Amino acid sequence: MDSAILSLLGAFLLSIIGLFAFIWSLRKGLLVENPGAASVIFARGEIGRIDDPSLGDRAHGAMQAAAPPAAEPTSADQGEVSDRVEADRSSAFPVFMFIAFACLWLLVGSVAGLIASYKLHEPDWLVQQAWLTFGRIRTVHLNAVIYGWSSNAALAVILWLLPRMLRTRLHGGIWAMMGGSLINTGIAAGIGAIAVGWSDGMEFLEIPWQIDIFIFVGFALVILPALYTLVNRRIEHLYVSVWYFTAALLWIAVLFGVANLPGVHTGVQQATTNWWYGHNALGLWFTPVAVGAIYYFLPKIIGRPVVSYNLSLLGFWTLAFFYGQVGGHHLIGGPVPGWLTTLSIVQSVMMIIPVLAFTINMKGTLKGQMHLARYSPTLRFMMFGGLMYLASSVQGSFEALRSINAVTHFTHFTVAHAHLGMYAFVTMVFFGAIYFMMPRVLEWEWPYPWLISLHFWLAALGISIYFVGLTIGGWLQGMAMLDAARPFGESVAVTLPWLKSRSVGGLVMSLGHLVFVGHFLAMALRFGPDRTGAALFMQPREAAHGK
Repeated sequence: MDSAILSLLGAFLLSIIGLFAFIWSLRKGLLVENPGAASVIFARGEIGRIDDPSLGDRAHGAMQAAAPPAAEPTSADQGEVSDRVEADRSSAFPVFMFIAFACLWLLVGSVAGLIASYKLHEPDWLVQQAWLTFGRIRTVHLNAVIYGWSSNAALAVILWLLPRMLRTRLHGGIWAMMGGSLINTGIAAGIGAIAVGWSDGMEFLEIPWQIDIFIFVGFALVILPALYTLVNRRIEHLYVSVWYFTAALLWIAVLFGVANLPGVHTGVQQATTNWWYGHNALGLWFTPVAVGAIYYFLPKIIGRPVVSYNLSLLGFWTLAFFYGQVGGHHLIGGPVPGWLTTLSIVQSVMMIIPVLAFTINMKGTLKGQMHLARYSPTLRFMMFGGLMYLASSVQGSFEALRSINAVTHFTHFTVAHAHLGMYAFVTMVFFGAIYFMMPRVLEWEWPYPWLISLHFWLAALGISIYFVGLTIGGWLQGMAMLDAARPFGESVAVTLPWLKSRSVGGLVMSLGHLVFVGHFLAMALRFGPDRTGAALFMQPREAAHGK
């Protein structure tokens, strides 16, 4: 039995185990609607009060005035608030380190991505150096944003929110920082290796396995403190975001370890394992973290628990059931067993279930409060990301169908879809999370709140131009390649205007990244007003201006 079959069989068995756990939870009544479980992220007295640390005092007051009246007393339980402050302070330094690394790699990835995009319509530009050729610079971009930006941001969100939701301090923070140092050392070494031509040659798995050892050990050193913190929690009920985060940490450990085993996966099995990993890195690593973040931040910002806690659990379990084999639809038409691609298509379509569960839940939670996005830029990022989760997942389900895949496969349409998921959904959620987290990590306000709004509109406009252009260009490219009467060169020429729009969109997004990282540096250097007491809106605040 080859390694690909073993990997798929292992994923199937995990789904079966999850199914039995789901049935057990039904028998135990764990899915009976439980409004109290949805409220555990609030201290007593906080429901009905908006909470967005990215806002200044005036904007915060305007948003609170626009919100529906508080349903409970406004004085928060000080014991619960103290637990939260202790949790925030225990994770502050590791979280800041991960966010700082994420910002660094975001800039590196943006520059590399712009160069690669420009080369698609100006192929003779910057060809004097081998490391600047398209094949290498595009791969540098991919690894910088997937591992450097997105993974660091995901770990920052997990390490900050887990202690908060568990009402305990982060245990083993120093080990998490050591793990982060190893991860980013491995990323730097891996990107350097790719630039000089040393690569394992599989998408998402280009970093040589010898360097992957450092990244794997680094992940282990971060995961173990997170699990130890979970074991030492002070609460009984685990909020749904804890489920998403814990599962994501375990999934990425298995995915990364299995996919990078040296000398095990070869030939067709290697391609199968490649896309098993590549798609699951999005669906079982970044997606659970981003969805878990929305389930925490969106209710916290508007001061209202999720409308249906059962739907949140249904979304978690169906994501676990259906996502494991989705990546196989990238191999339609390849020398792989027909049952494998058929299974992948079926599971891709079934992914509509967790996505609809999430969307219905968020729509119900936001009912009557969507206007608050006018005041809260953080809420805008969360709402935009949640909407793009729906759009990218539904598009992905239809793209897996053989009739549509026949047109879109091997075209820029797939690139547009990938950015809809990884940028419009995942990255936008991480931006919003960082804007919420940083004032309480550094106990300092964002110095220039208008820059947050500017960043949002640059990012939203940029990804819209990028996605629409490549979607149209990719579809036209696919139709041209299917037409036997048209020469292959025509399928390339038809994409040129749309590839230029891709570069324009990428440039606008990169300008947003410069605004974001510059604002982060201004905050880290203590520009602007200081907010006391970990920026808790319940506490009296005295603004002390910095530099």
